[in-house]
Amino acid sequence: MASRPERRKPVVMTTHEMAPSQLGARPATASAPGRAGEALASARLAGALYLIIVALGIFAEVAVRSSLIVDGDAAATAANIRDSEWLFRAGFGADLIVFLCDVALAVVLFLLFRPVSRTLSLLAAAFRLTQTAIIGLNLLAMFGALVVLEDADYLGAFGAGETEALAALSLDIHAYGYTLGLTFFAVSTLIIGYLAIRSGVVPKALGGLLMLAGVGYLADSFAFFLVPGYDGSISPILLAPAVVGELWFAVWLLLRGRRLQALREER
Repeated sequence: MASRPERRKPVVMTTHEMAPSQLGARPATASAPGRAGEALASARLAGALYLIIVALGIFAEVAVRSSLIVDGDAAATAANIRDSEWLFRAGFGADLIVFLCDVALAVVLFLLFRPVSRTLSLLAAAFRLTQTAIIGLNLLAMFGALVVLEDADYLGAFGAGETEALAALSLDIHAYGYTLGLTFFAVSTLIIGYLAIRSGVVPKALGGLLMLAGVGYLADSFAFFLVPGYDGSISPILLAPAVVGELWFAVWLLLRGRRLQALREER
């Protein structure tokens, strides 16, 4: 007689015997190379935006406003703007591009430093966007000087001297509005510098320099509004760390920004 086949008990594997892939591990949402590539692209974008902002900002401030505006001489300023209207408009256009880049940069920096501190990174973005909104709207005061000097119909009742004085007033308002916006930018720069130090991947010297730049912006802005007769004579000293720090940060993001990928992997 043929014997009945022996019934085998089902094999039950314990969790110790199961492969890690059988323990309900989550499927990876993105490959490590993909995340690294995304971080590198974001860092390079931030570096490129920073360089654009620095280059066009220097052009608008030094090549345009500093060369056309003569302090205390409304007539000379008006003559310079009329003679170089194309340059004045180019400076306005450069500022527009700067503020468009600022909006994008605020978002990219938030994403890059979010793993360090979501709250602080969001605060830095909020202060930077507030700065952009203030200075962006403040551009209307700058353009208003050109509108006045082009002899708008409703200004026909004013004489040449009055029109020039009104244009100079518009430029002064623009200057103070720009300074007001930089107060918010100062806080954003302070926070980014602190986040850079905490990140552990950005050179601490760079983070410290960015924080020093933020302090310089704050000191200069408060001096303009709170110190009677302050003419910005020490502004170059106060803002020197900002020039060096922001250029260094832009170059670091372009060349070494991929190190920020470590923040995502560790956190």
